Amino acid sequence: MFLLHPGSTQTSGLLRLYQDAFDEIERLDPFEEIKKLTKAYWAGDSAWLTKYIEDKQQRQGDKAEAALAQAEPAPGVRLLSGKMAAVNAALDEKVETLMLRARTALGAGKGRLVDTSGRVLDACTSIRDSALLTGDILMLQVSQVEVHAGDGAFTAILGDGSVVTWGYDEYGGESSAVQDQLKNVQQVQASSKAFAAILGNGSVVTWGSVLSGGDSSPVQDQQKDVKQIQATKQAFAAILADGSVVTWHHTFFGGDSRAVQDRLKNVLQIQATASAFAAILGDGSVVTWGDKGEGGNSSAVQHQLKTVQQVQATKSAFAAILANGSVVAWGNARHGGDTSAVQDQLQTVQQVHATHTAFAAILADGSVVTWGNALGGGDSASVQDQLKNVQQIQASEQDFAAILADRSVVTWGDPSRGGDSSAVQHQLKDVQQIQASHYAFAAILGDGSVVTWGDPRFGGDSSAVQGQLKGVQQVQAAKLAFAAILANGSVVTWGASGQGGDSSAVQSQLINVQQIHAALFAFAAIRGDGSVVTWGHPAYGGDSSSVRDQLENVLI
Repeated sequence: MFLLHPGSTQTSGLLRLYQDAFDEIERLDPFEEIKKLTKAYWAGDSAWLTKYIEDKQQRQGDKAEAALAQAEPAPGVRLLSGKMAAVNAALDEKVETLMLRARTALGAGKGRLVDTSGRVLDACTSIRDSALLTGDILMLQVSQVEVHAGDGAFTAILGDGSVVTWGYDEYGGESSAVQDQLKNVQQVQASSKAFAAILGNGSVVTWGSVLSGGDSSPVQDQQKDVKQIQATKQAFAAILADGSVVTWHHTFFGGDSRAVQDRLKNVLQIQATASAFAAILGDGSVVTWGDKGEGGNSSAVQHQLKTVQQVQATKSAFAAILANGSVVAWGNARHGGDTSAVQDQLQTVQQVHATHTAFAAILADGSVVTWGNALGGGDSASVQDQLKNVQQIQASEQDFAAILADRSVVTWGDPSRGGDSSAVQHQLKDVQQIQASHYAFAAILGDGSVVTWGDPRFGGDSSAVQGQLKGVQQVQAAKLAFAAILANGSVVTWGASGQGGDSSAVQSQLINVQQIHAALFAFAAIRGDGSVVTWGHPAYGGDSSSVRDQLENVLI
């Protein structure tokens, strides 16, 4: 928080009073309180500020006593740190200059400047054109870095809403053509080879492969008040504030919704297979479009698609959970689009999970029903008697792993690619979480150790680093490798060395790591200071040296 200040005409004593008064602000309506303080500050009314402090301290004491007596939780409020500074600026200077001075004064990282009405200020606009006045109070909002991955590129949203991209140029790693538009970015969605960013004003900026949705110019005038974006492999669908939908690019992948446009009203959510979309409407019905054989045509079951609560997808079929706990599926029958063999068992369904070609439903009693491609996890007959009290299911590309209530694990699918865990079954006790690469699994146990199984080429063998896998907090997976964050913030990797399984080149930089994100063949780690460290295939996001200066020290 800081005060826009044209010069140091006020006394340091008055500023100290102002800061002390600021600490006593009531949090229910902080901006109104700040306005009162600022008015008194610029009027030089030290008596008013002194009385304000005394009154607020008395009231805070009374409230504390009342709260203790009633022992009721406080309402949800927006907290302010109270840290502030006065910043000098000329009217013809840019907001960006003001922001840099505020960051220096506050010792803060990149962020957005917000006025008391909640308006985010455009960094490229002059202070005069931003309608800022002497004495205005602004907030510097500093957010965590967000990293998003496509198949071969990464996008990082920095604290100030700007974007940094790296990786394979044609997959979205190159964004220079739209860089000047990427300001105040709120969300990013990825298709296989392109990205779409929602800006603060609800418009959309796209880049990457044109064939995968990287060019939205044909519908640019329709992209207003966008709230959410979903993607197939080569198309995007955006939900607008009024519940309508705008789609773009490859027709066979869902980029053309004209045939159902009049039905796309009051849309709440959109789910996607590799080449089709399914939208859940406010009345619980579903509208589909895209590749007809892969989920884009739901006409055969349309009369059943009522009171839909959730939709899950394999790469070419959809499964919808209805309010009564039953399931309706459509799309490629071999990949889960046909439930006829198990329809009578699909009652009281709580969750549905998917590999690329099969579904697994957890019922209310903790049992599991599967359907779809047998080698893709659609046949659980060999372990059906073990699937009791199932709590969670994790899926790889072709296999399922279920965690039971006793924290043991049951697996099925392709035996050579993670569907058979018999070699490590005795170790799979007190399992807390499971992560999956394409053809292997990694389980974190209660003591912080890790057990792996599946195809060794995809990270199924962690013997080379087993002694280091202690105190593991999180595990992330790329296609052929895993990366584990330890309690001390360091990272251990294994799997295909050139695709993320070997982090030795950056090991000294992997300290105080908070999060890890994965593309197909590379990893990106976010450290506590907000900087980003990458490794893996250089062309697919593992080498961020070209943008290193933008990815370092972005937060304090």
